[in-house]
Amino acid sequence: MAAPSTLAPSAASGSVKRRRPRRLARSALLYAGMVIALVVVVAPFGWLLISSVAAPVDLLAKPLHWIPEHVTFDRYVQLTIGSEPNDQAQGFRSALFNSTIIASSVTALSMVVGTVAAYAFARLHFPGRGWLILAFMATYMLPPIALILPLYQIMGALGLRDTPLALILIYSSFVTPFVIWIMRGYIQTISSDLDDAARVDGCSRLGALVRVIVPVSTPGLLSTALLAFLLAWDEFLYALILTSTNASKTLPVALNDFIGRFGLDFGLLATGGVIAALPPLVIALVFQRYIVAGLTTGGVKG
Repeated sequence: MAAPSTLAPSAASGSVKRRRPRRLARSALLYAGMVIALVVVVAPFGWLLISSVAAPVDLLAKPLHWIPEHVTFDRYVQLTIGSEPNDQAQGFRSALFNSTIIASSVTALSMVVGTVAAYAFARLHFPGRGWLILAFMATYMLPPIALILPLYQIMGALGLRDTPLALILIYSSFVTPFVIWIMRGYIQTISSDLDDAARVDGCSRLGALVRVIVPVSTPGLLSTALLAFLLAWDEFLYALILTSTNASKTLPVALNDFIGRFGLDFGLLATGGVIAALPPLVIALVFQRYIVAGLTTGGVKG
């Protein structure tokens, strides 16, 4: 009877020893995959940052200098606060202002309209609700090249061509369906008992949305607003076709203007790219806690 009891611990320890190398191998593969993914994601932005401060001699050197020997911030000064007359710098500063106004306006408009519509789709039951939400998403999924000609003609007929208002209206037309889709799913995760309790206390549907649903949906609202801001901030095709002067050009179009017919100032283009990436990056860092909560937890259930 003693023999089995003495063999059992040794067998168990042997099994543990066999599993340990497998766990180590799996952990090593996971960490290796994480490092590769990190390099793939961060390397382009890192090279963009290096190119923005590298002197032209380092950018044109062969072999390539991954660490520049001459560091300069003249391009940042030129594009932001430079006082010397420069059409590219003036156009960039004007485009930065235009993009900020347009993206902020589109985000505010699409979030207000989209949240109200998303609440209606999530809480109200009416005929054709499923088909209607699919119709909204169909407008979002249409390729921009298929809509550019009719939109160009419509904006020309309204006298809005080459104006920021035209871009605000067009961007809102495809950002709002995106907001509806995201916020509808988020609101559906929130217990309808909260709405019922608010309505018992005398709130209307709109009052329940504003006073109850919106406060508990703050993480989802912030994460959706950031994505909506990025959609409007990065759009290029509509802005390229519908704008022609510095009064309405956006940052993607201004950066494209840095590419000349006979030459390219890659350092200046990289500097503009870094500056253009800063506003969304700052917003994401400031609201990181709410954005992560909105993308992971999904809301308050009760």
